[in-house]
Amino acid sequence: MHSSNRQFSRLARMRRRGSAQRSILALLGLSAAVGAGYWWWSSGGRSGSAGSASEPLLHVVTQGPFDHIVLEQGEIESSSNNEVKCEVKGRGGSGTPILSVVAEGTLVKKGDQLCQLDASALEQEAKNQRIVVSSAESAVISSEAAVNKAVIARQEYLEGTFLTERKAIVSEIAVAQQSLRKAELSLESAERLAAKGTLKPLQIEAEQFSVENAKSNLESAEGRLKVLDELTKAKMLVQFDADIETTKAKLESDKNTLVEEKNKLEEIQTQIKACTIKAPADGQVVYANKSGGRSGGDFIVEAGALVREQQTVFLLPDPTRMQVKAKINESRISLIREGMPVKIRVNAGEDELLGRVIKVNKYAEPGNWWGSNVKEYATYIQIMEPPETIRTGMTAEVRIFVEQIESAVQVPVHAVYETKRHHFVLLKDGNSWKTQEIEIGATNDKFVTVKTGVAQSDNVVLDPRNHLDRMDIPEIREENDREKMVALSNQPMPKPLAGAGGPAGAGGPGAGGAGAGGAGGGMNPDTIAGMIMGRMDTNSDGKLSQEEVASDERMKTAFGDYDANKDGSVDKAELAAGMKKRMAAMGAGGGGRGPGAGAPSN
Repeated sequence: MHSSNRQFSRLARMRRRGSAQRSILALLGLSAAVGAGYWWWSSGGRSGSAGSASEPLLHVVTQGPFDHIVLEQGEIESSSNNEVKCEVKGRGGSGTPILSVVAEGTLVKKGDQLCQLDASALEQEAKNQRIVVSSAESAVISSEAAVNKAVIARQEYLEGTFLTERKAIVSEIAVAQQSLRKAELSLESAERLAAKGTLKPLQIEAEQFSVENAKSNLESAEGRLKVLDELTKAKMLVQFDADIETTKAKLESDKNTLVEEKNKLEEIQTQIKACTIKAPADGQVVYANKSGGRSGGDFIVEAGALVREQQTVFLLPDPTRMQVKAKINESRISLIREGMPVKIRVNAGEDELLGRVIKVNKYAEPGNWWGSNVKEYATYIQIMEPPETIRTGMTAEVRIFVEQIESAVQVPVHAVYETKRHHFVLLKDGNSWKTQEIEIGATNDKFVTVKTGVAQSDNVVLDPRNHLDRMDIPEIREENDREKMVALSNQPMPKPLAGAGGPAGAGGPGAGGAGAGGAGGGMNPDTIAGMIMGRMDTNSDGKLSQEEVASDERMKTAFGDYDANKDGSVDKAELAAGMKKRMAAMGAGGGGRGPGAGAPSN
């Protein structure tokens, strides 16, 4: 923690001295340009030759503070963005066209219109839906009337038809009882007269028939009354109740249909309202443009563009929480850690800003089909006290301070000559020249730290490649090194596996060279991997299968450790990564990457 504070304090002091340093650097750059021009003129404009009659350019070896940095380009963005998305549902599998859009960069207030989408199709759909809603309302009214009618019909039967029929039958019973009584009296009278001999037997039979007929009429009327009370009434009530329930069910269905149709109409009206996209908060408008891959899929916010449902159309970034998103090459991502101090220069401005690494993605960024196979990892850098002048989307140069050494012997990158993983410098020794092998350490884009081989105040040649006639490079037995590397690669993985080393001393000369341990003349994992691939990749598909390594028992045993993604094959990157882990675990170091950009290499 104290080390981090010291780093930021040092960066702050460097920032205060920024203007003066830039002036000095400008003068140094001008001097270097003049010197380079003079050298080119004196050598007759011939570069890259094996030897030159011109006098070599010299540089005095210095010792002092050294900054091991990773230099990258990035884009400024806000870590807190209000995403404005399209809430309009797509029709027919396509998006909704943009009719008009506010200019990017416009400062807006909450509620201001940002974009107008085409709502014509929705408006026509709303008209049709209103007709459907009206039809549903009519059906509900008809169903309510049917329910009332069924209820009234039941009441009409119970209080009208049923009572009327019952009273009529009761009246018939009374008449039948009266008729029966008269017939019985008439029969009795006839029987008395017959006993006196005044009536004939035939008349008596007629009177008896009248009695039987009256009884039959009475029984018929009583039977019809019983049927009416016990059966007909129940049957009619069941029918009426069924009619009521049926009409009520239809009424409920029609009501639900009406609710659904009204909801559809409200949804369409909401969608029409959503065609006018408004700002949810104050901010500066940033278009959420996206670039697709091989199959297309580009999205540019402009009039006529199609917007899908839930697609982000605008970003309203918080200007007080700005950061830089930089993509770090896979060869240098292992050097970066959270909390590292960063100096940021925005192309649109002059002053340098201070920052801090807050996040390093574990997974590589998706690449475009036209891009290279080199992986890049997104790294997010928080800007300390961002000024109001910076805007989202601006390009920024970030200098991530991997290591800050208080005192180190250092030479320019261009003064190092690398061959067969060995590094040399050409020294001025009185009136003669001396070829000296060196062991390099941490590097940046301009200088290389030297562990052994040269000392402060030594004079080194800046361009040794152009003076190979003055160099005496010893013979290097690369075959022995190759055998050593292959043997090392096939050793079993030690357990537990040690760490791959921190950023200290990482990389070789050049712009943030990769590799743990930084042993300049050590064994290079990439070289080992390349040699193994060349020896075992019999089908030349860029990968090693278990069948291809089956003849080598040690590679066969370690195959599972190299297969990082467990896809059943090992490519060169996986193999090199495995080499680095093995070397770090065995104390051999990961090896440097060599001189890197700008340094001569054999």
